Amino acid sequence: MSTNYRVIPVFLPMLACPHRCIYCNQFVISGQQKLPDVQDVVSMIERNLATMPVKAHKRVAFFGGSFTCLPMSIQNRYLDVVQTYLKSRQIEGIQLSTRPDYIDDEILQNLKQKGVTLIELGAQSLDDDILRRCGRGHTVEDVRRASERIRRYDMELGLQMMIGLPGDTLETAMRTAEQIVAFGASCTRIYPTLVVEGTALADDYQSGNYTPLTLEESVEWCKELYRYFTAHHVTILRMGLHPTQDLRAGEHLLAGPFHVSFKELVLTALWRDRIAAQIAEEGRADVTVLVPPREMNYAVGYASANRKTFPSIKFEISNRQ
Repeated sequence: MSTNYRVIPVFLPMLACPHRCIYCNQFVISGQQKLPDVQDVVSMIERNLATMPVKAHKRVAFFGGSFTCLPMSIQNRYLDVVQTYLKSRQIEGIQLSTRPDYIDDEILQNLKQKGVTLIELGAQSLDDDILRRCGRGHTVEDVRRASERIRRYDMELGLQMMIGLPGDTLETAMRTAEQIVAFGASCTRIYPTLVVEGTALADDYQSGNYTPLTLEESVEWCKELYRYFTAHHVTILRMGLHPTQDLRAGEHLLAGPFHVSFKELVLTALWRDRIAAQIAEEGRADVTVLVPPREMNYAVGYASANRKTFPSIKFEISNRQ
């Protein structure tokens, strides 16, 4: 994904999904309990367009994870709302997220015709045992076939993953990352597993049969994943769940590595490692660290963590990206 798109998000709760994975309570995660009507979508698009630069690249994104599980008539109801904006070139494309086992040629032909340019599949893990334990209802082979089909229709492919699922280890998470690259994804999202009430995972947690990753463990895992995906030119669209009001309040969140600035924690940790390596290489503590402008907040660190850890260093803006 070479172009930096501004995204207009439309959240669709997973009312059509035939599965309930052990971690899933979409009402809490998405902050919505019903499908928006057409006028709601129009209002969302208009409201976002009014705040975005006219020349910015823009996409409408249908989030929620089960778009193609909806009946075709409902899919088209939402897709048709965007057609006016595509024709006027206010919007350059549509992206959506869905399940890998709800992708076939009929669906893809329709999506292509309606201007969909990026499809993200909720792979979650590319380990069949973990998928089975989570009740995903699909296999690694389903993900591979769906990925191949999407690329055959000349649409961008995204593959989302979760870390810390039952049975997951850093090693299996890295193998999932390797297959995400091998399947041809241009982008990914990384979601640490949270325990929210009203899920089978909550029952396992409360009975002592599941232990979530700590925040520190999640940051360390995501550091390794970030390095791997960056080295293989896969764009990380997000790390950590979107901080909805319910998650911020912690009302339904029982356990797990939730943080409103999770991505910043990961990038802070990556810069901490870089700074430590530079100090070791130069053999002194008062080094000058050159930082691209967009990275300065991460170099200094969340809550100035890196500045506090390395009080003798100096940060300078670098023109190198």
